[in-house]
Amino acid sequence: MTALGGRQFAVTVYSAAMNRRIPLWVSHPNASAPALYLLNAVDGGEGGGAWTGRTDVASFFADKNVNVVIPMGGRASYYTDWQHHDPVLGTNKLATFLTRELPPLLNARFSMTGRNAVAGLSMSATSALDLAAHARGLYQAVGSYSGCTRMSDPVVQASVYAELAIFGANAANMWGPPGDPAWADHDVTLHADRLRGTHVYISVGTGLPGPHETPNAPGIGGNVGALVDRVVVGGALEAFVNQCTRPLVDRLRALRIPVTVGMPAAGTHSWPYWQDQLHRSWPTLAAAIGA
Repeated sequence: MTALGGRQFAVTVYSAAMNRRIPLWVSHPNASAPALYLLNAVDGGEGGGAWTGRTDVASFFADKNVNVVIPMGGRASYYTDWQHHDPVLGTNKLATFLTRELPPLLNARFSMTGRNAVAGLSMSATSALDLAAHARGLYQAVGSYSGCTRMSDPVVQASVYAELAIFGANAANMWGPPGDPAWADHDVTLHADRLRGTHVYISVGTGLPGPHETPNAPGIGGNVGALVDRVVVGGALEAFVNQCTRPLVDRLRALRIPVTVGMPAAGTHSWPYWQDQLHRSWPTLAAAIGA
């Protein structure tokens, strides 16, 4: 463990399930506190897409009574246990690591209370909901920012295959070929009942340009190409995720499972909106874990 200044630490934890060391960023208060696990985007934080570099997560949580834990790695993994070794990504047993191996170690080292929340964005929003659904009782709250959970849908499966292929990975090594029962097992919309008893926060934009689609917006810095990409590509992605998210919200409400929803009238698939939603979801997450 290496102190980074303030309440921030770089921690490395060995995973027996994967036979490798996993780096973490941890924000630890000077007292016993619950934990919030924040999962990075599709690059696992390895290519610049990390909560710590793209948002104000360090300053936002600096005065809050919570241990914030961010695994730094797991690109294109969906933070799940893969069925097979992947030639590019290697052995992925991240669900085992996050739900079984890591919490007891952190609880002991940092005197955590044993109450936990998990949240993610884009790819890892899907992962956060999936982890909460499968590890029932481990997380008292879950936050999903722009995530799609309809894994049994052939169109969604095709998009996952395409997304992982960008990183050279084969999604068939994750949950099997299209139509394998594992895809349906990880479809949280189908199995929304598994979230009963968990405080749920779900957010997604519409894909329309909003307050962060301006030349001087965070991540744009006057770059016209970056602005066009956010409006066109980020807008299309968010519109797709929006249509994927609404059935989950409807299903949770039909099951009378309380869900707090953040669906602004605009917003693209981009970091400034995920920072906004982290801030807005915090009261829900904090109340559930006693932070």
